[in-house]
Amino acid sequence: MKIEDKLTASVINGVKELYGAEVPAKMVQLQKTKKEFEGHLTLVVFPFLKMSKKGPEQTAQEIGEYLKKNEPAIANYNVIKGFLNLTIASDVWVELLNRIHADAQWGIQKATEDAPLVMIEYSSPNTNKPLHLGHVRNNLLGNALANVMAANGNKVVKTNIVNDRGIHICKSMLAWLKYGNGETPESSGKKGDHLIGDYYVAFDKHYKAEVAELMEKGLSKEEAEAQSPLMQEAREMLRKWEANDPEIRALWKKMNDWVYAGFDETYKMMGVSFDKIYYESETYLEGKEKVLEGLEKGFFYRKEDGSVWADLTAEGLDHKLLLRADGTSVYMTQDIGTAKLRFQDFPINKMIYVVGNEQNYHFQVLSILLDKLGFEWGKDLVHFSYGMVELPEGKMKSREGTVVDADDLMEAMIETAKETSSELGKLDGLTKEEADDIARIVGLGALKYFILKVDARKNMTFNPKESIDFNGNTGPFIQYTYARIQSILRKAAEAGITIPAVIPTGVELSTKEEGLIQMLADFTNVVRQAGSDYNPSILANYAYDLVKEYNQFYHDFSILREENEALKVFRLALSQNVGKIVKLAMGLLGIEVPERM
Repeated sequence: MKIEDKLTASVINGVKELYGAEVPAKMVQLQKTKKEFEGHLTLVVFPFLKMSKKGPEQTAQEIGEYLKKNEPAIANYNVIKGFLNLTIASDVWVELLNRIHADAQWGIQKATEDAPLVMIEYSSPNTNKPLHLGHVRNNLLGNALANVMAANGNKVVKTNIVNDRGIHICKSMLAWLKYGNGETPESSGKKGDHLIGDYYVAFDKHYKAEVAELMEKGLSKEEAEAQSPLMQEAREMLRKWEANDPEIRALWKKMNDWVYAGFDETYKMMGVSFDKIYYESETYLEGKEKVLEGLEKGFFYRKEDGSVWADLTAEGLDHKLLLRADGTSVYMTQDIGTAKLRFQDFPINKMIYVVGNEQNYHFQVLSILLDKLGFEWGKDLVHFSYGMVELPEGKMKSREGTVVDADDLMEAMIETAKETSSELGKLDGLTKEEADDIARIVGLGALKYFILKVDARKNMTFNPKESIDFNGNTGPFIQYTYARIQSILRKAAEAGITIPAVIPTGVELSTKEEGLIQMLADFTNVVRQAGSDYNPSILANYAYDLVKEYNQFYHDFSILREENEALKVFRLALSQNVGKIVKLAMGLLGIEVPERM
C-alpha cells in the first residue's frame, strides 16, 4: 500500500472522529512538502474547515495531533498557516525501500493481453542521402517515446516509412550514371548512403552550373531552370520509373540497396530499431486508390484540370490537393496509403507520428482526412511535433553538402569521449577493448542525453563540447555516478558484505536518505507522466535530479566506513536501488550505463 493511500485512509478516519463528517478520498489533498519546510508530505486542510467550523491553523493542529496519536507512519507534524506538514517515520521509509528493492522493474508496467496497441512512426529517411543531425533527434525521440509507451503498459509497434521514390531519388541515380564510372561502396570504401549522398550533391552542382550558363545567354532564372537538360533528364527518368521501365527499376533497386545497408549500420550504432518498415514506392498507389474511393463517396471533388482536392473550409482550413492533374500523388496521398496498409497489418488503437514542427499543418489535415475515410484512430492521431536542431555554427543544407552527418557526429562524439576520459584518468588500468567500449557508451550517451533532456517541442542547439562534460546536467555525469555506485557495491562484495533480500527496519534515517527513497518511489509517477505528456525529457531530468541528490548524500555520509552495521547495509541497499532506477530511466531513453569508469 502506498504511503499516500495509508495516510488518506487515516485522515478520513480522523475527520470522522473529530468532526463527525464523512469525506471522500478525493477531498484529501496530499502533496510533497516544499523544500523550505520540515516534513515529507503536506495535507491541505482548507476543504475540512466547513466540518471543523474552526480556523485553518487550529484545524491543521487537531488533525496533526490525531494522526500522531493514531497513525504509526507519522513521526511528527508542524503547521504553516492552512497546511499540515507531516514527517513520515523512518521505518515506513525502510519498508518503502524494501518494496522498491523487491521489484527489479520498479515503475515499469508490462503490457497485458488486451493492452492497447500504439504504433509509432519515426526516422522517415530519403534514399538519396545519409542520415543527418535532424534525423538523430527524430530517431532518438521516436525510440525513447516507444520505450516510454511500452513502460506504461501499451503494446508498441515501431515503424518507419522510407521515402524511396520521386524526383530527388532520380537526381542521385542520374548523377551516378553520368559521373559515377561504375563506382560502388566496395570500390570506393564508402558506406552506401554516403556514396549516393555524394551524387545528390554532384547533381545539384552540375545543375546550378547549367542554370548559370543558360542565364548568361539571356534567359531568366525560371526559364533556365525549366530548360536545364539535366533536370529534364531527371524528370524523364521519373516517368520511366513510374512506367516500370526494367532498366531504371534495376538501377533504382541496386542503388537503394546500397543505401539500406548504410542506414542499417547507422541505426545499429545509434541503438534504434523498427518492427516494420514501409516504403513509399509500395504505398503511394494504395493512397491513390483510397483518394479515388473518397471521390466516389463525395468526400473529395475533381477540378476541371483533373486534379482531386479536399474541401476543408468547414473545419476552418483551406482546400487541399490530393492528386495532381497528371494523376501523380502528393505526400498526403502517400500518407493515406501508408495508413491503409498499416491498418490492414495491425489492430492500431493509437498512431503517433514523430515528425518536425514544420509539418504541423500537414498532420492537422491528415487527421481530418483519415477520419473521413473511416480510420478509427484518424481523429486522435498524435503528431509528436519537435523543433529544429542546429549546431552552434547555424543551419544545415543537404544539397550544398553542409549537413552534419549522423555517422560523422557519432564517431566524433566517441573520439571526444575517449580524449576527455583519458585526460581525466577515467580509463586508467583498462584494456583497450574496455576503454573503447566505455568511450562508445559515454560518447553516445552524451549525444543522446543532451538531445533528449530538452523538451522536444523546442528548437535546440546541439553543443558537442558542453554535452560531454562530466559535471552538470549531462549524460556522462549520470553515467559516472552509476559507475561509482557499482564500484561501491563491488568493494562491499569483496569485503564479504551482502545486501539482504529484506532490509531490516529500526535504523534512524537522515532527511537526505528519506528524500532519496521518496525520489526512487516517485519513478512510477515520472514514467506515467512521460507517457501521458509524450515527453521523454521528464525522464532525463528526473535521472539528473536523482544522481545530483545521491552525490550530495555520498559526499555527506559514509557508506563502507560507517561503523553501525545496520546503517551500512541500509546505505548499500539504498545505493544499489539508486543505481537500478538510474539504469531503468536511462534505458528508457536508449542510453547505456557503464559498470566501471
